[in-house]
Amino acid sequence: MKRVAIGVLGTVLDKRGKRENRWNKWRPTIGLCQQADLPLDRLELLHQPRDRGMAEQVAEDIQQTSPQTEVKLTPITLHNPWDIEEVYTTLLDFAEHYPFDPDNEEYLVHITTGTHVVQICWFLLTEARYLPAKLVQTMPDRESGRGENPVNPAGGYSIIDLDLSRYDQISTRFQQIKEQSLSYLKAGIATRNATFNKLIEEIERVAVRSTAPILMIGPTGAGKSFLARRIYELKLERHQINGRFVEVNCATLRGDSAMSTLFGHVKGSFTGAQTDRSGLLRTADGGMLFLDEIGELGLDEQAMLLKAIEEKKFFPFGSDKEVQSHFQLIAGTHRDLRKQVSEGLFREDLYARINLWTYKLPGLAQRSEDIEPNLDYELARFAREHGEQTRFNTESRRKYLTFATSSDALWSGNFRELGASITRMATLAESGRITDTVVCDEIKRLQDGWGYTTKEIALPEIEQPIDLFDYYQLKAVIEVCKTSVSLSEAGRKLFAVSRQQKQNPNDADRLRKYLARFDLNWEQLKQMMAEK
Repeated sequence: MKRVAIGVLGTVLDKRGKRENRWNKWRPTIGLCQQADLPLDRLELLHQPRDRGMAEQVAEDIQQTSPQTEVKLTPITLHNPWDIEEVYTTLLDFAEHYPFDPDNEEYLVHITTGTHVVQICWFLLTEARYLPAKLVQTMPDRESGRGENPVNPAGGYSIIDLDLSRYDQISTRFQQIKEQSLSYLKAGIATRNATFNKLIEEIERVAVRSTAPILMIGPTGAGKSFLARRIYELKLERHQINGRFVEVNCATLRGDSAMSTLFGHVKGSFTGAQTDRSGLLRTADGGMLFLDEIGELGLDEQAMLLKAIEEKKFFPFGSDKEVQSHFQLIAGTHRDLRKQVSEGLFREDLYARINLWTYKLPGLAQRSEDIEPNLDYELARFAREHGEQTRFNTESRRKYLTFATSSDALWSGNFRELGASITRMATLAESGRITDTVVCDEIKRLQDGWGYTTKEIALPEIEQPIDLFDYYQLKAVIEVCKTSVSLSEAGRKLFAVSRQQKQNPNDADRLRKYLARFDLNWEQLKQMMAEK
């Protein structure tokens, strides 16, 4: 494995001495690269932009003394290197974007240079596993400096591997990872699905231009609540609303409590009403009200809700005095409201009022290409909440994704269930590494929860003999085809990443050519699947 060191330029110690005698001085960054029993393949040297000249001089000196070490200069801006929050977030940003490859490289973090605050932050980030590394400290060789002998310029070093888990709270406190995405709503929504991307972009345009109700239809766990809150934050950011975000699951409302919870009540309006209650609609005044599972509301509540939406006025339960509330409504449901209207379970006039902007959110099974980016998103969220980084081993990640994107992965709980799965594995991971054992146990746990029975995928008859590699690759392709309604859809799933680099991707044609290698075509596959 290659050995890589990461450190900051020492603006005092690395500069010591005049140019002609600098080789007789101990300089920590150069000394680190001169350790005979610790050869470095690469040094990542962070420096302030104003110190570029000094950094280049240090890099040249390293090339003279340790030509095997590649030096990469990385500018970072610190306005106050003694401000722990600024230093921590700057180094964290570096760690979040650095392409670590722990399967092929080992990492050392040099903590000798920089301010004490920089050194503390290196400790915190390394222990929290944002840097999959050990710490290395260099020091001058004091013994050889006695008498007339000059100090050994290389000095010495020690590897530090301490348990600093007690600092996790500090690490969490100063963690501020900025979500970056093409649009505000998509910040935090990891997707490679072209259809869903287009859907989100339209919702964003509607959200900033309209105050009309928005209806989101989708299965439980598809992200309705998350998206509703993002819409609220978007409008709050644009100063289009200034009130609260109020959320309620209508499936939890029954009887008098439903009226009281939504519209409030006056004292004595029913048994147990000992004081006045404002209700959620008034609480949402000036803000946003998210009614999840709106199809579960009773007809009386639906009538009052319609009046509140249209007139911004309503009567609290038991009161003859109208109150006002100006809020924007977002409704969510997993039911077919049109069917409920025909069955008399949902008011037609209310449905017409909330059906101006209706969006169907696909479940995880329809967005299998989004499982991988959401896996990374959930790991990042786990790190934010627990203050330490967790990673998959390469083979373990491949194994989990192969199962998670197959047609045998039901994901009945959608993204909520995926999040729970990642959380379980991250919690059980030892030393921040999710291994094959953890993945296999989690797959078994999911299969048991779904009442899963292993089914061997039968390949169509192929006349020519094929390698084992081709066999398993073809098997995986057929898995994707099983869950796709068209050749184009299957192609989009299979080439979700590479298609983004093509100006005019033709996924169907790529998949058609691949199947033709085995004398197969889409019609054969669909017929074979229909027969099974």
